[in-house]
Amino acid sequence: MATAVADRQYELVYILPPETTEQQATELHDQLVAVIDRMHGAIERTENWGRKRLAYDIGHFKEGVYVLEVINGSGELMKELDRRLRVMDQVFRHMIVRVDEEKKTIDRTRTKRQSESERRRVRRGLPPQRQPGEGRSQERDDLDLDDRYDGEV
Repeated sequence: MATAVADRQYELVYILPPETTEQQATELHDQLVAVIDRMHGAIERTENWGRKRLAYDIGHFKEGVYVLEVINGSGELMKELDRRLRVMDQVFRHMIVRVDEEKKTIDRTRTKRQSESERRRVRRGLPPQRQPGEGRSQERDDLDLDDRYDGEV
């Protein structure tokens, strides 16, 4: 029953109580895997971020165990996961976000910027691609991770 929309990518982050053992977290993960497999989805990656301080107290908890799951699947799968996570006492917060649209937007913007840069270079009589040793140094590019940052490095 896999369809064309099944290739959407979502990120699921959930928070467990701080006293959650590794075994309990694994059991919850196995429950999620069972649901995902049954509904023809796939987990791309799982990251246990460990125990972190919460932004605000939830009940009497000041900390929680954060877990990230990157899931490929349908919207129906996400609705089912959301429904199940709401009723689990072990999970006290969760959030599901669709990320494939953001990646498409980022790729589209990157491609547009690159083509505009190549067009400007050709108009100035330069080769479309930057040549080694031309422009900013590679060290500077590595430091400039956020292109919205205008300050000096």
